[in-house]
Amino acid sequence: MGGYRFRWDIIPQNIDFLMTGLQQTLTISAITLCLALLGGLVIALLDMSRFPPLRFIGVAIGEVVRNTPILVQLLWIYYVLPMSLGINLDAWTALVIGLSIYSSAFIAEVYRAGIQAVPVGHREAAQVLGLSAIQTFTRIVLPQAVRLTLPPLAANFVQLIKYSSLGAVISVSEITRRGMELSASTFRPLEIFTFIAVVYFLICWPLAMSIRFWERRMSRR
Repeated sequence: MGGYRFRWDIIPQNIDFLMTGLQQTLTISAITLCLALLGGLVIALLDMSRFPPLRFIGVAIGEVVRNTPILVQLLWIYYVLPMSLGINLDAWTALVIGLSIYSSAFIAEVYRAGIQAVPVGHREAAQVLGLSAIQTFTRIVLPQAVRLTLPPLAANFVQLIKYSSLGAVISVSEITRRGMELSASTFRPLEIFTFIAVVYFLICWPLAMSIRFWERRMSRR
């Protein structure tokens, strides 16, 4: 490593600054997940609609979002919307909207797979009992689909935590951005970004292991 000497004291001296960034990271991830859960359900229902125009809208949204880079989408929302439509968004709001739309497209596929996995016989039994289409969906199909989709939805939350680091590009003060600012002022990138990598790992790895354990338990039932 040449003349570079690792300084352990850099992190304790700036821990409050970094932890406020981590708080932003977790807040952004949680809000985005809530919005993406709703947005994904809307896209999934459009995608499975019996009406071709609605189905086309759902498919188009999903294909466009899933097949373009998330970073490009964030930059488009933050820089292009003000220029083209006059919609001015602060960086924090642009990040939340961008991540929500991107995650919604993938969560929609999770919902669709879960809904389609519910046996047709359950729907037919609900119809025999006189339940309407809405009642059948909300009381019979949706509860079963939610149970099937919980592990992949949790996996999407792990992805959201990592994707939130892209906010650094548009100056959102999450932990990665705080690390960039601190590195620029202290010239200690090794210590700072090693610490940030460890923080992400300590958050994401236990969640990922929990999801795998959960999936194994469900597969045995």
